[in-house]
Amino acid sequence: MIAPMYVPAILALLAQLVSSHAGPSTPAATPAPVFPVTKGGGLTWAVPKTWVPGPSSAMRLATYFLLASAGDAERPELAVFWFGPGKGGSVDANVERWFSQFAFSPGDPKPTRSLTRIGALPVTLVRATGTYSSGTGMGAAPAAKSGFALRGAIAEGPNGAVFFKLTGPRRSVTAAGKDFDALVASLKP
Repeated sequence: MIAPMYVPAILALLAQLVSSHAGPSTPAATPAPVFPVTKGGGLTWAVPKTWVPGPSSAMRLATYFLLASAGDAERPELAVFWFGPGKGGSVDANVERWFSQFAFSPGDPKPTRSLTRIGALPVTLVRATGTYSSGTGMGAAPAAKSGFALRGAIAEGPNGAVFFKLTGPRRSVTAAGKDFDALVASLKP
């Protein structure tokens, strides 16, 4: 039994604990790692020095922010996903989903897809340019963004596919092309 003289102190402590945990029930974002994530899903890769690590989450292995080109209001973002062996959908389904996030105008180049090998590792490469709608998520859909581009790579690693999705203003994504290609070329199981 609790002595009556301790009851007010215990109640005050409980009230403080409850109030410190009150508020929105949305999970907090995982803080950005001190060093960039360079492995996951059974693969490793090299991150260009100018890329800044961003937050990860339960669905993202890593996020990197790239430099914006002069005149671009947004920085490009590379999101890296791995869902586990046999999870995350097929390569074809993901390529189609990524392309479906773009509305193409007559002047936009056609989206492309190619298959390459980095050593023995099969990697599907994709490109698209147009008006980008990032798709569904929690809450309201973000506004469509014209003049955006996608560079993507889906590496079929030993522990399942690892998805590298670079999106941002077309000029900035084009400028990041050599760094993106270097990251893909650095992939190793």
